[in-house]
Amino acid sequence: MVTIRKAAVLGSGVMGSSIAAHLANVGIPSLLLDIVPKDLTPEEQAKGLTLEDKAVRNRLSGQALKKLLRQKPAPLTKKENVQLIEPGNLSDDLERLSEVDWIIEVVVENLDIKKHLFEQVDQYRKKGTIVSSNTSGISVNAMAEGRSEDFRKHFLGTHFFNPPRYLKLLEVIPTEATDDHVTSFMKSFGEERLGKGVVITKDTPNFIANRIGTYGLQITLKEMLNRGYSVGEVDSITGPLIGRPKSATFRTLDVVGLDTFVHVANNVHDHVDDQAEKDVFIVPDLMKNMLERGWIGSKSGQGFFLKKDGSILQLNPKTMDYEPREKLKAPSIQAAKQLKSTRQKIKALAYADDRAGELLWPIFKQTLLYTADKAYNIADSLHAIDLAMTWGFGWKFGPFETWDALGLEESLQRMKEEGEKIPEWLEEMTENGFSHFYKEEDGVRSYYHKGEYVKVPYHPKDIHLKLLKKQNKVIKKNAGASLIDLGDDVAGLEFHSPNNALGLDTLQMIQQAMDEVEKNYKGLVLGNQGNNFCVGANIALMLMEAQDDNFFELDMVVRQFHKAMLRMKYGTKPVVAAPFAMTLGGGAEVGLATDAIQASMETYLGLVEVGVGLIPGGGGNKELYLRHLENLPKGVNVDLTAVTNRVFELIATAKVSTSAEEAKENGYLRGSDKISVNNDHLLHDAKQRVIGLYNQGYQPPLSKKFPVSGEAGYAAMVMGAESMKMSGYASDHDFKIAKKLAYVLAGGLVPQGTEVTEQYMLDLEREAFLSLLGEPKTQQRMQHMLVKGKPLRN
Repeated sequence: MVTIRKAAVLGSGVMGSSIAAHLANVGIPSLLLDIVPKDLTPEEQAKGLTLEDKAVRNRLSGQALKKLLRQKPAPLTKKENVQLIEPGNLSDDLERLSEVDWIIEVVVENLDIKKHLFEQVDQYRKKGTIVSSNTSGISVNAMAEGRSEDFRKHFLGTHFFNPPRYLKLLEVIPTEATDDHVTSFMKSFGEERLGKGVVITKDTPNFIANRIGTYGLQITLKEMLNRGYSVGEVDSITGPLIGRPKSATFRTLDVVGLDTFVHVANNVHDHVDDQAEKDVFIVPDLMKNMLERGWIGSKSGQGFFLKKDGSILQLNPKTMDYEPREKLKAPSIQAAKQLKSTRQKIKALAYADDRAGELLWPIFKQTLLYTADKAYNIADSLHAIDLAMTWGFGWKFGPFETWDALGLEESLQRMKEEGEKIPEWLEEMTENGFSHFYKEEDGVRSYYHKGEYVKVPYHPKDIHLKLLKKQNKVIKKNAGASLIDLGDDVAGLEFHSPNNALGLDTLQMIQQAMDEVEKNYKGLVLGNQGNNFCVGANIALMLMEAQDDNFFELDMVVRQFHKAMLRMKYGTKPVVAAPFAMTLGGGAEVGLATDAIQASMETYLGLVEVGVGLIPGGGGNKELYLRHLENLPKGVNVDLTAVTNRVFELIATAKVSTSAEEAKENGYLRGSDKISVNNDHLLHDAKQRVIGLYNQGYQPPLSKKFPVSGEAGYAAMVMGAESMKMSGYASDHDFKIAKKLAYVLAGGLVPQGTEVTEQYMLDLEREAFLSLLGEPKTQQRMQHMLVKGKPLRN
């Protein structure tokens, strides 16, 4: 039976060290090996070291580990994970490859160098050890030539996308000799343990995502230069408007790096036979000029964009000067922004008879026709290509999903009128009456595959709320939330207001959900599949009520929030929260009120209300304080002031965890709370937690009094806040907010150790929250956040 307990990563560059970091994040120790340096650095000479010293011989991998701790975005979910990576070198430590179950090669993209390394690996690996290359495009069959039979049976490509912690796609590329069991194991291991979306690809230049993505970027650059658009204009319309990432086209190139992009483009150019295809992958003179100047993007400080004096400037391709960034202006853009769905926006913009359509139609047309032409050459199915592009390049819709949005028959007709050649299989498909690549019936999704529709394959742990709704699984719903039957007698409460912000309708649905669950279900999962779990309460509504001086209504809303949180906490059935991505303010408070949390590894959790001039108003102060009390070792004298200070620091500085692991360190998650590496499995894992709690004979917690730090704790917190103010780190209004927060966390000016009830703490919180809401400077902060999307320091 194949298992992976330990790995070795060969090559400690950015990619190699980042893969080792991701392995560490999921608990897999690894050896990180690189070449032995040929010369001493001045620092090593000063220390009297020689080329034979271990510190020198392991220099490259050792330096890589230090860089991991400084890199942003952080490759490690917590810094301590670096301890699972052991530095070494490719001369002294090759015999240690016998210790590992998986060897990942991440050296320079040169076939001869890779083949020479694999010759050495073949001598030291134990039989059955999986060996893979992280190549982004070199033939994996060519790499395996000349190796032992056992090596070839256990060798394949595993192409991670950078950065490995954050990008979902893992392309698995078997060779002609790879054992089918090895391929299926790596797919399962990638999904279950590494949390990836795995696509099996064919051994063709650049595989799937880089082949299609690079072609699309080249076409976009060509259209920009030929049609006279600016860099900023292109990026303003090739981003979220058409379902692409915010980085759009040229910001993406800056992040990837022009040097990396050129290498990938050249790889296709050098390895394809069709001259027309070769021509598309010729790097334009503009890029060659930028490379010569060293303008390769973010890592050099400038590329297609340059940040200067707080402004972002765009490169003028004609003058090679930087100028103010501009956006494309066209009637269809304003019209598209009023449309509800991205699919509608894509169609409206592509067919528009203005500068937006003139740019987008040729980009879509050429990219889609190229994808269709190469489809079955690079992948086993159209669906695999769509997955690769959504997971690897962050597209909301893959090429064939995009084509459905444009209308297959309508777009093909126009392409033919413009003299384009349509791939034979596509002509045959439409002639046989297939007018869509995807279809959906009764919540079951299928895709076109060689003359028929076949069901989209889902992992057994995938739960798709959209499909469940179409299968009539909605139990109750209102404008803010839906209660959905998740199966196995577990219900799920999905927030679906704009940005999943909490409003009165959401709070009402929580109460109704608890009524329903306590009668008919084993328990409740709080989760959704939006962009973020929940970004907090609806501050626009709160601000409106405060400006209208409607504090009676606001008081009622805060009381309802408290009641809803207590209802979940003390209900007769277990409630499990499944947070992911942004889980802020009220979103964090909802999680804190549940029996257990099943968090995505990428959960950014924090009580951030001070950013809008408030303190938490949904019970978060009390719950975070209680969690910190719970985390203290039993039988130890409790320093209540120290506990309160820690909670005060987290809330007053609006500390947000950079991962679920860090949320545990910050006390937002209990030690018993669990983490899902694969976000697609989050709802399933949360559901299993509910079933587990129910089967263990779930009993709600007992409501009991707890000690507070009182007057002494209040004084300590205020002193800390005053120090911040005196040092210039806090304004007068910051200090006012801090004093209110300190008063609530201390439990008021009572003697230290006084035991209080939850309701007592909630009353203090409500009064402080409402008093701050009435402050003009708080209202200014709320207004600024709504308009600018960032905090105001006033």
